[in-house]
Formats: sequence, structure tokens, C-alpha cells
Amino acid sequence: MTIQQLLKKAPVTTLLIISFVALFILQVLTGVDANNPSTESLLMWGANALPFTMSDDPWRLVSSAFLHIGLMHLLFNGFAMYFFGQVAEPMFGSVKFLALFLLAAIGGNLLNNHVTWMGILDGTGQPGISAGASGGIMGIGAALLIAAIFKISVNGMVLNLKSLIFIMGINLIYGFAVPGIDNAGHIGGAITGLLIALPFAIAYRQRMSVIRESRPHYQTAYSYSINHNQESDNNIHIDRNIDHNIGSDTNMSNTVPQARTVIDTAAKKPAMIWQLLPWLAMLLIAIAFFWWWQDIHQQLLQILDSI
Repeated sequence: MTIQQLLKKAPVTTLLIISFVALFILQVLTGVDANNPSTESLLMWGANALPFTMSDDPWRLVSSAFLHIGLMHLLFNGFAMYFFGQVAEPMFGSVKFLALFLLAAIGGNLLNNHVTWMGILDGTGQPGISAGASGGIMGIGAALLIAAIFKISVNGMVLNLKSLIFIMGINLIYGFAVPGIDNAGHIGGAITGLLIALPFAIAYRQRMSVIRESRPHYQTAYSYSINHNQESDNNIHIDRNIDHNIGSDTNMSNTVPQARTVIDTAAKKPAMIWQLLPWLAMLLIAIAFFWWWQDIHQQLLQILDSI
């Protein structure tokens, strides 16, 4: 698939991939090591780090999703975005797809910071640094998993549930097997994707149910073409359900049954709640994320004030 084709089919996916690559090129042009960027340079370009993200730089929850730690990291996430995005974006719609990616990325970073913060309080952990679109991509993958379970079709094709489970499982196993992978970010992104896709799938099923019920119903009714006393060429059409009222002066021997189609066009529209449900779910998730950030932020400030 060419860039032009991808841009037409999945414009947000295309722009996200371009933004990943463009940011990486800018890093390299400013002297950042393409394969092993330093912690300082990553922080400068917006990486997620608890002391910064949970204090004065909450924007790092988003910016870190566009930043990648080395060329291989960029290539892996770029391919994953291409693979998932060209399917998920037409399914969910471009705006919902973008919201899904951003919220999943934020959810992954928040869970990463939460786990780090708990480790610091327990004395078993220390602040680290993370970056990459993996949390958002895992959220998209989890959303596709829900779509496969609910048999939501894309251009008439239903996703293969086993293949999606296999891909998601490999990513999670790889994260636990290889040191330095942000497992919390992956899990947080996947959970966020599930929470967003579930109301979307429920709303989709309800809308499809209403649409099926509102399709035109075809019924066949019969009428009779009757020649009155065989003296007139004008036909009298009498519905079958009232033919018992025909008078005795009508010659019924020349009646010819004719079929005609009656279409019940009464259409129903899906209730507004089913159209708004995915947006309401994302709004509630966004509010929950803000509360989560605020909670850790306040705890962090209290400890800093006591030092």
C-alpha cells in the first residue's frame, strides 16, 4: 500500500507515522544518537519521567508517545501502527481512533508512573524514563480484540480473533522477557483500549439491531381485476380483504388475481445514547486519568514539602 493509499484509507494513522519519523529525524539532526540516545536528550524531547511528568510537566504523558528510543524502536512501533491503524481507523472513525490512541498512551504512562511511585514509596524502586507509542498501539490492538469478539466487520470482513490474541500475547511476553521494556505502559494502554472499545462495541451492536428492525418489510397483497358485466374495459381493483363485499351484480367469473407489493417503510433511528456512549466512556476515562494524575501529584508535593 502506497502512502497516498494509506492517507486516503487511514489519514490519522498516516499522520501519526509521519510524526514519529519527523520527530526522530529532528532529534538526529540536532545531534541525538540515532541508536542510543542519552537520558538528557530524551528528557529534552519530552520523554515520560515521574519527577517531571507528575509534577510540572503533565504534557509528557502525550509527548512521550511520539518519541522513540533508537531507530529499531521507531521501526517496530511504526510497523505496528501501520498494521493496526489501517484496520482500526476505518472501523472506529478517524476522530475516535485518534482519541483512542492518545488516551491509551496516557493510560500506559500513568500506570507506569503509578507502579514507579509505589516502588519508590516501598523503597524497592527508583524513577526511570520511558518513551514510545507502544502504550497507544497496545490500546488499539486491544480495541481490535474487542471488535473481533463482537464480530464487528470492516468492509465486510470480520477480524480473526485467534490472530489478534496471538499478536497481543507475543507483545506482552516479549515485554516481560526483554529487560528495559515498559510492561506497565503496555498493560495500561491495553486496559484503556479495552475500556474504550467495549462501550463502542455495545453501541455498535445496538445500532445494528435497530437498523435490522427498521429495514423495509415486503408483503404481497392480491387484487382482482373485475370486468363488470363484461361491458366495460375499465378494471375495478378490489383488495382481497374486502372482496366479500362485492355485490351480486358483479361478474366474478372473470376475476384475475394480480399480485402487488406493499412495502412497510417505517424506519427507526438508533437512540441518541448509543451514538454518544463511546464519547461518554472516553470522557469518563479522561476525567479518571486527570484524577489519577492529580492524586500522585499531590502525594509527590507533600513528600517534597516534608523534605
